[in-house]
Order: sequence, then C-alpha cells, then structure tokens
Amino acid sequence: MNAVIISSRQKPFVLALLGLGLVLPFAIYPVFLMKGLCFGLFAAAFNLLLGYVGLLSFGHAMFFGWSAYITAHAAKEWGLTPELAILAGVALATLLGLVVGWLAIRRQGIYFAMITLALAQLMYFVAVQAPFTHGEDGIQGVPRGRLFGLIDLGDTLTMYYFVFAVFVASLLFLYRVVNSPFGQILKAIRDNEPRAISLGYEVTRYKLIAFVISAAFAGLAGSLKSLVFQLASLADVNWHISGEVVLMTLLGGVGTVLGPTVGGFLVVAIQDYFAGIGSLVIIIQGIIFVVCVLLFRSGMIGVLTPWLKRRGING
Repeated sequence: MNAVIISSRQKPFVLALLGLGLVLPFAIYPVFLMKGLCFGLFAAAFNLLLGYVGLLSFGHAMFFGWSAYITAHAAKEWGLTPELAILAGVALATLLGLVVGWLAIRRQGIYFAMITLALAQLMYFVAVQAPFTHGEDGIQGVPRGRLFGLIDLGDTLTMYYFVFAVFVASLLFLYRVVNSPFGQILKAIRDNEPRAISLGYEVTRYKLIAFVISAAFAGLAGSLKSLVFQLASLADVNWHISGEVVLMTLLGGVGTVLGPTVGGFLVVAIQDYFAGIGSLVIIIQGIIFVVCVLLFRSGMIGVLTPWLKRRGING
C-alpha cells in the first residue's frame, strides 16, 4: 500500500490535531484521554465495516474483549513485553475475525447482524467459563512493562504518548485504506452490491478482508485498554460494548474518518461525567442519541463534512 496522501490544504488541520493531542495530557487527566483514544480507535475500526461496506455487526465486543484478555494474560502470566503482548491479542482478534467473517459474510442485513451477535455471545460464555479469564474477577494487576525492553510504560504520561502514537498510526492506516482503490471497491459494494458483482469483483472476498481488518483494529483497541487500566474483564466482551460502539459511530458520523473518534470521546465523557448517577447514564445517552438522530442525521462530523471539503479537508 502506498504512503498516506495528505494534501497541502489538509496538513495544517492534521498538524493542529497532532499538536492538540501532544499538549492535552497537561490540561486533562491522561487516563481519561487514553480511554477516549482506545474507544475512538475501536469506533474507527467498526466504522470501516459499517460506514464503508454497509455491514452492521453486533459482535465487535468479541474482538475488543478477547484481545484484551490475551494481552493481559500474555503480559502478566507469560511475562511478554507490551508490544509482544499486544501483537498476541491482535493476532487472536484477527483469527476470530477471519472465522466469524467467513461464517457471517455471506448473509446480509439483520441476518448478518444476528450471526455476529450470536457468535459474540458464544465467546462471552466461553470467557465466563475459561479458567485463565478468572470469571467475574477478570485479569487484574496487568503490568504495563517496558516497551521494547527500554521505555517504562508504568509512567502515565509515557503510556499516554504510546497510546496516542498507536492511535495516530492506526487512523492514518485506516484513512489510507478507505482512500485506496480497495476502499473505492468497498464503497461500490456498499452503494450497489449487485452492480459490483456484475463488474466482476469478488464481493465476498472484499467483504471478508474488510471484516478482518476491522476485527484486527478493534482488537488493537482492546489490547491498549487492558494495558491502560491494567485490567481485562467480562465487561469488555459484553454485548453492551457492541451496542456502545454503534452509538459512538452514529453520533460522530458514519463513513467519516474522524467522526467515530469524536463519538467515542463524547460517549466516554458522558459516562465519566455522569458516573455518579449510576444506570441513569444510559437514559442520558439515549436522549443525546435521539437528539442527534433528529438534528444531525449524518452525525456531528458528517454535518461538518461539506464545510470541511470546501476547504480541502476530508472529515
């Protein structure tokens, strides 16, 4: 794949965002920012499937949560360095994505969504019973370790910059994917699948590749979260996480690169800010979702996209 192409008009916008990311931990609690980055990456991975292929998965918590489990176990029990532990988690998520995608990709609409949900629930019950996950207690006290054996990620600020670097690299990769010839084919499949088939494209193969890429980056987000909070738990594989990532993507803007990240930060901010009111936070999320659907049907970034494009910035 060729290098990421950023136009001269986009560069100031991108540099401003990078600069903001570098200075934010001095103004905002870094752990909150890292949680937002993890869920922003998770939503961006999910958006590759929903926004650019048109497939609604209700099982992405499976990749997120199981990658977190494997990374936590590898770091704590096997003593692997953080980069190897993350690779182990992403490898499992990729393998799960290949298997689940192969089973589900031949179905469309509600049937595809229900297959992914059913398989995710199956893996949830495996997580409940598997000895190494420690059931409801989860894997606690996960060591962050030293990156490449040199950089101590136990320091919160160092951990933040590591997560930020991975997030930026991942977003640039996903941006390149959706703006490549491969991405154009995905959009063609989303807009008119029968026509894409008539043009000779192996639609099933393209869908499967997109599904696997989406699963891999969802796993990467889960792996990072397990190191940030030094914990992997059943909450990470629960179907509620699959629902939340749909909400994040819709709030931010389906089919945009930055939208899901914005939606991820918004949902995380709501959960943290209203944590004291318990389960009522779900009602608040629902109200915000209804308002956004009524007023911003294409999401927050989706509404801004025409304005950004007029200035040479692709949202």
